[in-house]
Amino acid sequence: MIDTVLIWIEKNSRRWLHDLQQWLAIPSVSTDPAHAADVQAAAEWAQYYLRTAGLDAKLIPTARHPCVLATTPADMYPKDAPHVVIYGHYDVQPPDPIEAWSSPPFQPTINHGQIVARGASDDKGQTFCHLAALLAWREIAQQFPLRITMLLEGEEEIGSPNLLEVIKNHRYQLADASTLVISDSAQFAPGIPAITSGLRGLIYYQITLTGPDRDLHSGVYGGAVANPATVLCQMIGRLHDATGRVTIPGFYDEVKSVESAVRESWRKLPFSEEQFARDIGVNGLYGEQGYTTIERRWCRPTLEVNGLTSGFQGAGAKTIIPSKASAKISMRLVPNQDPERIKTEFENCLRAMLPEGVQMEFQLFGSSPAVLTATNSPAITAAMNAARVGLGAEPVIIREGGSIPVVNWFRQELGLESVLLGFGLPDDNLHSPNEKLDLDCFYGGIRTSAVLLDELSRGLGG
Repeated sequence: MIDTVLIWIEKNSRRWLHDLQQWLAIPSVSTDPAHAADVQAAAEWAQYYLRTAGLDAKLIPTARHPCVLATTPADMYPKDAPHVVIYGHYDVQPPDPIEAWSSPPFQPTINHGQIVARGASDDKGQTFCHLAALLAWREIAQQFPLRITMLLEGEEEIGSPNLLEVIKNHRYQLADASTLVISDSAQFAPGIPAITSGLRGLIYYQITLTGPDRDLHSGVYGGAVANPATVLCQMIGRLHDATGRVTIPGFYDEVKSVESAVRESWRKLPFSEEQFARDIGVNGLYGEQGYTTIERRWCRPTLEVNGLTSGFQGAGAKTIIPSKASAKISMRLVPNQDPERIKTEFENCLRAMLPEGVQMEFQLFGSSPAVLTATNSPAITAAMNAARVGLGAEPVIIREGGSIPVVNWFRQELGLESVLLGFGLPDDNLHSPNEKLDLDCFYGGIRTSAVLLDELSRGLGG
């Protein structure tokens, strides 16, 4: 049956692309209240598509943006078939800066074998691969090889503030699943599919310093009061030492070394640090001494400044001491690091640096621990087999520097392990202008998803 499904997928390639373009054209920017109706429209589009594929799909309201929960009717899968959950998100990042795009971000454009649009890879394009595979199975076989639940959320790009509540409230529909499939990552490189076995955790803060109760004339008051912008820069500058290590006390206490065999397998991957630097437009790489670039990205903790705001930003000159200065700071954590302890140490570290005349406020945007998954499970074996067929090459086992909090939530709430099978590429410009998805990856993702359903139906048993 799977051979016929794959033939049908190939015959309908134009149709899949047209349908994805429709979904990408909806500007479902979850962080912007002005796009709330667009986020709702994107959820309704997915609900309709899943119903077309034969699933019972409904919208789950939350305090902000809805989830889409779709389940397989009992007459559309074999009796005693295993149950698999597929997760994805339909919300997208803001497209700014608009002027840096080669084409309008919500007018999906085909260019040199790529579809360019916001959400093309993160995560509408990858999620749609599963939608198309489900529809292909329905149209060819009139049923699915296993029981499927699909959960799509509209708040991933703002930290998934309501998803955990949805999981808890609908655990009765999810609790007996065998595995969780997520396609929100990437292949290792063109022609090298990958299964991701590890994700770093995340802590994200905004730090706001306030000095005088208003902006002051820098000539009249300069030298008499602490400048919040200067103080903030000094504090940030002390968060790393000269070797690139984070200076927060105890930051590395729980960090364990990666097994030598794993590190050796990473060194064998076809990775060039020089090419990596060229691809991102820098003339050299930087990071914690004693580790390769792959190791720094996959298994070492980091602290990064994501944004700085203070003072006069307009054209020309305005001589002031700003009243406020703020920074957005994220920390990526590795296995065994406790987010709660790191948060406490981070706040205490900054408080110890704060001079008189300045007040500090912390705003926490999100926190999640790192994840490691087993690499020898039946579900991973099924994913490896599916990638070989769908993407046409031998997959590798990698880790990823990003964070997907839902992986931990499903593990904690339901004891459910994840299969992280990405279809995109590392150069897809996630969160940047000209986000894209190669069409070869897109069609390969649909094939892989279709094969994965077949492989899981046999590999997981009833």
